[in-house]
Amino acid sequence: MRKVPMTVAGAERLRAELNELKTERRPRIIQAIAEARAHGDLKENAEYHAAREQQSFCEGRINEIEGKLADAEVIDIKAIPSTGRVIFGTTVTLVNLETDKKVVYQIVGEDEADVKAGRISVGSPIARAIMGKEVGEEIVVKAPAGDIDYEIEAVEHL
Repeated sequence: MRKVPMTVAGAERLRAELNELKTERRPRIIQAIAEARAHGDLKENAEYHAAREQQSFCEGRINEIEGKLADAEVIDIKAIPSTGRVIFGTTVTLVNLETDKKVVYQIVGEDEADVKAGRISVGSPIARAIMGKEVGEEIVVKAPAGDIDYEIEAVEHL
């Protein structure tokens, strides 16, 4: 199995969700199933069936998170010396050469990506275009609306 890159913050978020599922949601669901069973006939018991469905989703998510964490290669960007080169985990400031508009993205793992929060997947077109490049280099991102020319203004290890 190939390791999947993940930032320290991404791994911490998954561990926190896993802890919440195991220590809070799972016990609540087990309690709801026990209460629904106490009401008698399970065939016609909507609360029982709803609780069992919640249990199935919860256990599925627990398994999914445990699998992701097992396959993760957690990369602490702060521990890597800054070279000015774009690598996984760096935060990059790009300047659109046509509009002078700046955008800031952190390059993260697939599961951590959230464009609105400024986190783009390492497999995204922008990340693929800037990986390995350095401050001052110009790059072209192939976007659905057409090619966009950027200059890399800053690369930070935050």
